[in-house]
Order: sequence, then structure tokens, then C-alpha cells
Amino acid sequence: MDKAFDRKIVFENGDEYYGYSFGAVADRVCEIVFNSSVVGYQEIISDLSYANQMVVMTYPLIGNYGVTDEDFEAKVPAVGAIVARDYNDMPSNFRYTKTLSEFMEENDIPGIYGVDTRKLTRSIRDLGTKKALITSADTAKEDAMKILASVDIPENVIEKVSCKKRWYSRTTSHKYNIVAIDCGIKLSIIRSLNAAGCNVTVVPYNTSAEEIEFMKPDGVFVSNGPGNPETATEVIETVKKLIGKYPIFGIAMGHQIISLAYGARIDKMKVGHRGGYPVRNLETGKIECTSQNHGYVVNEESLKNTPLSVTHINVVDGSVEGVCNKKDRVFSVQYNPESAPGPQDSGYLFEEFIKMIKEARDNA
Repeated sequence: MDKAFDRKIVFENGDEYYGYSFGAVADRVCEIVFNSSVVGYQEIISDLSYANQMVVMTYPLIGNYGVTDEDFEAKVPAVGAIVARDYNDMPSNFRYTKTLSEFMEENDIPGIYGVDTRKLTRSIRDLGTKKALITSADTAKEDAMKILASVDIPENVIEKVSCKKRWYSRTTSHKYNIVAIDCGIKLSIIRSLNAAGCNVTVVPYNTSAEEIEFMKPDGVFVSNGPGNPETATEVIETVKKLIGKYPIFGIAMGHQIISLAYGARIDKMKVGHRGGYPVRNLETGKIECTSQNHGYVVNEESLKNTPLSVTHINVVDGSVEGVCNKKDRVFSVQYNPESAPGPQDSGYLFEEFIKMIKEARDNA
């Protein structure tokens, strides 16, 4: 006898997808998105950029290598829920410290497996990201629709995921001091900056430009993060005041915030980019395999009214993936060069940041 479904996903249009529970057993309303990565579910589930999102994993087998203490991207995850085709609760990995389900249960993250993720992904691709409810299979559709109608997905969630006070990540024999504005920063980014010879001071999103200047950094980093970048008004104002004073590097939401600080416009995407995408470096002509996670994009037409130049373009849809202003020593990319998870084609960007800092020091 087949096991009876005990959980389901309900969309705003009434579509339902049934499956089985893993992780926490909790009802949750989220924005539903999909990620096409083959590996890296631990980095995805602990990436704060997925705050309040239900992530559909298109790779069919999830959980097969468990989770490992060293591979988390945040101390406390903020993802809304995880959807999988098949879930493996018996990991084969000498490094694993607990199963994915155990980690999700400890952090109140609901999961559902047994879902036709191919059909679900096509639906999201065709209809766009929507609100969805994960709930008991016994919940009446009428009740589920009422819950969906009563809950709004917040657009401003940086305050929720940003650190509450400054903290430090130091490395031996450091050469430079970096201030990182935390909009939901990934720990692997900090590790990449440390590996490049930088001591990093991580500060809350609402830290003023005056406070940052008082720290006398060699460079400023603007991090990734969740939600609508236009709601990050404090960070945008801070970046505006710091432009031209320090080399500035931004990733993901940091890229969008820098663009907004220069006067560009941001558009919400129908589906977004989550997973691996090819990106063309316009300076070298080379194609880079990149790891991405974003639902907003810089409007290319609006960049014509700014001093920013486009440096990288998405090969699939032509969207803007990188900008720079060499005079101000400012640059940013939409994707994740720290490669967690993903390819390592874009690690050179941290070296470019260091080179920019060294030039600024030499010309001071």
C-alpha cells in the first residue's frame, strides 16, 4: 500500500501539489522560486538571500550528503521552506554532522518531497514567482486560499537578516582593512576576503557613512541580501556618501544598491536567476560560468543616465550582470564569485578589488 500524502503546496490560483513531510512540520506562506543547482543545497538553505522564500530544488535528489558544520553560509538560516523530488535521510559523506531534515527541524524550516518538481518548475517559469502555502494535506482548499490572501510577503527583510552589532573576521599577516555592510552577507564572501589578505569588519545595514569613515577602511564591501533593494534606503544613502572616498565592491544586492546610489533603476524579474548561468565579461570577451541568486535586475536603459559602465552581460537573457566606475574605483556584479555553491570562474574579482585598493593607497 502506498504511503498517504501528508503535506501539500497551495498556490494563489488554487493549484495544489501533494507530497511528504521532512524537516519541521509547520505551515508557511512564502514566495516560491526554483534553483537549478546540482549540488550545494546546504549553502542554498543557509543563504540569507532566500529569506521568506520556498525554494524548489530542480535536481531530483536532495539530502544525500547531509549537512556539514563548516559549510554554512549563515549562523541562523532564514529560508522559508524547501521542496524536493526525492529526499535521502541516510547520507553517504564522511564529513556530515547531521541530516538535512534534522537541521531543518532544529531551525523550524518545513520541507516537502515527493512533488513533481519538473511540473512545478515549469509552472513557476511560465507564471512567474507567486505566493504559495505549505500546509497539511488535510487543509481545505478554501481555508488555504484565505490564509494566502491574508498574508503579504515583506519586501524589506534586510533588517531581519543583518547583524545587530559589528563583528570582526581577522586573518594572519593582513594587508588591508575592509568594512563589509551586512545586508545578509554569506560567510564564504568573508572567507574569500580573508584569503585575499583582508581583515573584515562586518557592520549592520544601517551603519552611517560617518561611522564607516571613522574606521578608516582601505575599502568598502556591500553584500548580498534578500528582498527589494529599493527598500534598503539607509544602505543606498550610505553608499552615496562613500562613493569616491574608498574603493567599493558590491555583490548581488550590493550590485543593485550601488546602481541605485548612482541613479539607475531596478526591475523585478518574472522568475529571477537562481542556479548556474553563463555571463560574458565585456572587457575580455570570455564566458564565465557563474552562481546566481536574485529576483531583481538593474535596468540597462537607466544606466545611460549614470556614470556607470556595463562590464558583464547574462548570455541567456542579456540582462546586466556587472557595472563599474573606474574613476570612483567602484564596481559590482550580480552573481556570486565566492562560488558557494558553484563554479570558481569569477574568483578573480576579489583580486580586482585588492588591486583597486592598492592603487588607491599608492595614489593617496
